[in-house]
Amino acid sequence: MAVAVGRGFLVQPCSYSSSPTFHNKIYKPSLGSATTFWSTFAPQRYLQVAVQAQQRPTWLPGLDPPPYLDGTLAGDYGFDPLGLGEDPKSLKWYVQAELVHARFAMAGVAGILFTDLLRVTGISNLPVWYEAGAVKFEFASTRTLIVVQFLLMGFAETKRYMDFINPGSQAKEGSFFGLEAALEGLEPGYPGGPLLNPLGLAKDIKNAHEWKLKEIKNGRLAMIAMLGIFVQAYVTHAGPIDNLVEHLSNPWQKTIIQTLANSTS
Repeated sequence: MAVAVGRGFLVQPCSYSSSPTFHNKIYKPSLGSATTFWSTFAPQRYLQVAVQAQQRPTWLPGLDPPPYLDGTLAGDYGFDPLGLGEDPKSLKWYVQAELVHARFAMAGVAGILFTDLLRVTGISNLPVWYEAGAVKFEFASTRTLIVVQFLLMGFAETKRYMDFINPGSQAKEGSFFGLEAALEGLEPGYPGGPLLNPLGLAKDIKNAHEWKLKEIKNGRLAMIAMLGIFVQAYVTHAGPIDNLVEHLSNPWQKTIIQTLANSTS
């Protein structure tokens, strides 16, 4: 019977004799290996209980992660309650999908906060973020902007998908208008190069686990932040900076609890 608590040790009973004998021996445990001690009596049989220290952190302490989440992926804490990653091919796709959503969320949160700060301080006459899409621009019509966006995003997403299917194929000569050198194609999801990695922070992508972990952690936080911004705009009909200023003006009365209570009344 396996128990995932404490430092590793092993319980083994001594053999049975005609008269009960109790042995109490405690051995100093060593890291990475099991030690033994015996502190009870077991007649004519052996009992073995292994208590192993948990080797890596999980999203719920003491929970055994599924076998297909072995900790090799960046930000893998064994969280997959729906079992979506049981299929290895699906798992690879979900990893890329999370990475892309995380990057869009980080860009979205930064853009919303920056433009909202400019609007609230009066530096620029910008609309609140959830009304920005309704603004009419003089240099192009809404229909033109939508078509251009579909073309550009469609091209980028097609290239990304092709690199996912055949890693490294989009870095070959002639695959990107002669600009392949700017996209080194380190591995799927990490194109690199001076265009997308100008600071050269992760030139050796195979050994850049720490950078990958930082990116996915910040990305997950940004996705939660975007969800909060969506709900906040729906309930308060204001931008995040407006909500922050209102809260700071009366921290004990202007909280999420009072806001939700007033919205339902």
